[in-house]
Amino acid sequence: MSLKRPLFILAVVLLITLSAGCTSPAIGNVSYHNRGLSVHVSNSGDPFDGGIQVRVYEIKNLNQQELTVTGIPVSVKTGENEFTVPVPLEPGTYKMYVYLTQDGERKTASIRDIVV
Repeated sequence: MSLKRPLFILAVVLLITLSAGCTSPAIGNVSYHNRGLSVHVSNSGDPFDGGIQVRVYEIKNLNQQELTVTGIPVSVKTGENEFTVPVPLEPGTYKMYVYLTQDGERKTASIRDIVV
């Protein structure tokens, strides 16, 4: 077996591996205002319909307690997107687990600490 064949296979595998992550959506800035959570999503791939799910934990006295789980359906276009998830919160410190889903599966997730 010549050396060219294994090198070619290695190059193809490396190219596929490097290009696989290029089309994944990413959750960017997450902020709270007007009784809602503003979630920025960057999508370099094809548009898709999915959902944003938010799991909210209240941080109080060095303890974390789940407060609510909510979500909204979204249509993610190619490029930059901004979605608002209604989450009424009182002043305090919170940890947000933000999930972007498609066909019931998580595409990406992010954890953010927010002070209201």
